Amino acid sequence: MAIAVRKIFKNDLRPRVAIGFDLPINGDAVFIQNFLTKDAIKNNLINYFLTNPGERVGNPTFGAGLRQYVFSQIETGNLDFITEDIQQKIRNNFPNIIVNSVNILEQPEYNTIIIQLKYSVQDTGINDELELTFT
Repeated sequence: MAIAVRKIFKNDLRPRVAIGFDLPINGDAVFIQNFLTKDAIKNNLINYFLTNPGERVGNPTFGAGLRQYVFSQIETGNLDFITEDIQQKIRNNFPNIIVNSVNILEQPEYNTIIIQLKYSVQDTGINDELELTFT
């Protein structure tokens, strides 16, 4: 019988050691620390999706470049290619993340795209959701 081994991140066992900060950056101390790997992974994905290639110094290929789609003509059903694009970019840049589902909601009257992503992290038991709105 096979037994699934679950990875436990060492930093999750040290409750007073921060491993990242929450996005968006705001609050009294500017940086609101997070202490769980689950939160750090979610913030890494947010950072990746909100960055355009060429914006990060020293790593010009970093970023999903999703904001460019907001300026394309949004009509019902014409943004299906974004799902495939997101899955490919996550596969290439975050190999330990498994995409469970991607939903693209279009609001043509407001020129808005809402991306809903459900994902899990391989061998960890981490399951989470992310929703990004591009207007």
